[in-house]
Amino acid sequence: MPIDPYVLLLLGTVCLAALVPARGTGADVASGASTAAIAFLFFLYGARLSTREAVNGLRHWRLHVTVLVCTFVIFPVLGLAARGLVPVLLTHPLYQGFLFLTLVPSTIQSSIAFTSIARGNVPAAICAGSFSSLVGIVLTPLLAAALLGNSGGGFSADSIVKIVLQLLVPFVAGQLLRPWIGGFVARHKKILGLVDRGSILLVVYTAFSEGMVRGIWHQVSAVRLAGLLAVEAVLLAVMLLLTWYGAKALGFGRGDRVAIQFAGSKKSLASGLPMASVLFGAHASLAVLPLMLFHQMQLMVCAVIAKRRAHDPEAQEEVMPPPAPAAEPRPAVGTGTPGR
Repeated sequence: MPIDPYVLLLLGTVCLAALVPARGTGADVASGASTAAIAFLFFLYGARLSTREAVNGLRHWRLHVTVLVCTFVIFPVLGLAARGLVPVLLTHPLYQGFLFLTLVPSTIQSSIAFTSIARGNVPAAICAGSFSSLVGIVLTPLLAAALLGNSGGGFSADSIVKIVLQLLVPFVAGQLLRPWIGGFVARHKKILGLVDRGSILLVVYTAFSEGMVRGIWHQVSAVRLAGLLAVEAVLLAVMLLLTWYGAKALGFGRGDRVAIQFAGSKKSLASGLPMASVLFGAHASLAVLPLMLFHQMQLMVCAVIAKRRAHDPEAQEEVMPPPAPAAEPRPAVGTGTPGR
C-alpha cells in the first residue's frame, strides 16, 4: 500500500516545528505568512474551477446531493456518536479534532484519481469534489460553530467572518478573475501545485510551532494515538461500505457508485488545515492531527479498492468493445460448381 510522499513532507514539517518552533517575532511573521498563504491558496481554487463545468455538473444533481449528504450529514452524525468513546479511547481534545475531521469537505484530486483508476464516472467525481469544497467553505465553519462551540478554540461570529474574509472572498475573487488568469493557471498548474502544497506546509509549521510553545503535545500518548487510529479505521470502513451499497440501493449505476464511494468517503487535508488554523488558533495542532492521520489512511485503503474495482466484471464489460461479427466464408478461387 503506497505512502503519499506529501504526507512524509507533512511529517517532516511537524518534526521541524518540534525541533525549531517559531517563537516571538518569528511566530508573528510565520502567522502572517500563513494567513496570506491561505488566502492565496483559495484564490487559486477559485481561478481553477470552471464555472461552465460547475453549471453542467448540476444536471447530475442526485449524485451531488448524495455526496453532500455523506460529507456533511452522515459523517458529522458518526462524529457525534463517537462522543461516547471519551475518555475510554479518546481524550476530549482528540475528540474535538476527530469531530472537526467529520465536518471537513471532500477531496478533489484524489477522488478524481481513484475514480479514474477504478473506471468510474470521472466527470461526476470532478463536479462532486468541487461542489463539496465550495459548500464546505461556508458550511464547515457553521457546523463547527454549532457542534463544537467555544470548546473548539473560541468559535464566534468573528471567527465566521474571518473564515469568509480569508477563504470565501479570495475564492470569489479567483472566480471573477478567471476569464483573464484561467489560461495562465491551467498552463502552469504544476508550478502552482507546488505553491498549494508549500502553503499547506507553512500552515502546518505555524500550527504545530504554536502547539509546541504552549506544551500541548504533552497531552498525547502512544496509547491515545492507537485508540484514535482504531476509531478512524472504523469510521472509514463504515463510510466506504455505506457509500457503495447505499448508492446501489438508490439505483445508481456502477460508474456513479464508484464516484460516490470515493468522493463521499474522503476528507480534504488541503481544505481542512487552513480552516483549522483559523478556527482553532492555538489548539490547531491537536485539531489537525486526526485529519492528517485519516488522510493517509484513506489514501492507502482507497488505492487498494480502486485497483480492485478496475477488475470488476462490470468494468471490463464497459471498456471492452463488442466482438466483431464473424466473416462469411468465401468460395475458393478456381473451384467448379457442384455437379459440373
